Parts: sequence; C-alpha cells; structure tokens
Amino acid sequence: MADQRTLVVIRHAKSDWGQGLPDDERPLNPRGRRDAPAIGKWLVDNTAGIDLVLCSTAARARQTWRLAEAALEPAPAVRHDERVYAAGPQDLMSVLDELADDIAAAALVGHNPGLSELVDVLTGRAVELKTSAIAVVRWDGTWADVWARRAVLITHATPRG
Repeated sequence: MADQRTLVVIRHAKSDWGQGLPDDERPLNPRGRRDAPAIGKWLVDNTAGIDLVLCSTAARARQTWRLAEAALEPAPAVRHDERVYAAGPQDLMSVLDELADDIAAAALVGHNPGLSELVDVLTGRAVELKTSAIAVVRWDGTWADVWARRAVLITHATPRG
C-alpha cells in the first residue's frame, strides 16, 4: 500500500454552447478538440502515472479524456461516475474516499466550479482552473485522508494544443 496519494484534477476542454443541447450533452468545440490531446502530453511529461481516472459522465468530459488518454501508454482504467458531474468539493471528496488503497494516483476529469473549489479546500490554495487546466495535489495517507484537507499543491498548468 502506498503511503502517499496523488490526485490529478483535470477540467474538461472548451465546449460548444450553440447547439441547443442539454448541458450534459454538450460536445467539445474545435478549440477543445485541439487542446484535449495536449492534456495527455502534459500528463506524460509531468506525472509519474495515473492508476485510475474518475470521469464525469458529461459528453465534454468524456470526450476530453478520450482525446487526452491517447498519449498515455498504457492508458489507465477509467470509471465514468455521474456524481462527478455538477459536483461540489464535498461530493468529490466522497467519491475519492471510496477509492481502494492500492490506487496511488487518480485523476478526476470534471467541471468548475467544483474542481477549483476542491483544490482550494484540499490545499488552502485558490487556483483558477480554466478549460483544459490541470492541478496536481498530493497528501500522505489513504484516500479516506482526503477529509483531513492536508494536501499540497504540487503544480498546475493549462496545456494548449
């Protein structure tokens, strides 16, 4: 069992607003489709790997991850979780609390304001997560220790394609 947990927080890439679709069905726009692969390249260059991806069920989040994961070999397992869509920090912490202790690094692909608020709650650092933005946080302990709010912000970036 690892004694340190790494959480990679990924906001979905830029989405399309003009198609009259329900919010959870909005796809990426051309810029989002261009930027999403840059997320994967950034992950390869800046992380030690991800064991599991928790992805919102919204189309734009799923599409972002599909385009990003192409850069990862091997691609980590993905769990689509409807609780990640429209979630606040407490909801996201509950999802993380359920992770098995043999998972050392997880990614969370979702939406604002919940993701930015989560980073702030966990680290005490306010980070603006624009579309395609990534924040990496780490803490000692298990996933259940997410509630202790002792995480450290390791880095954050906004990769663009």
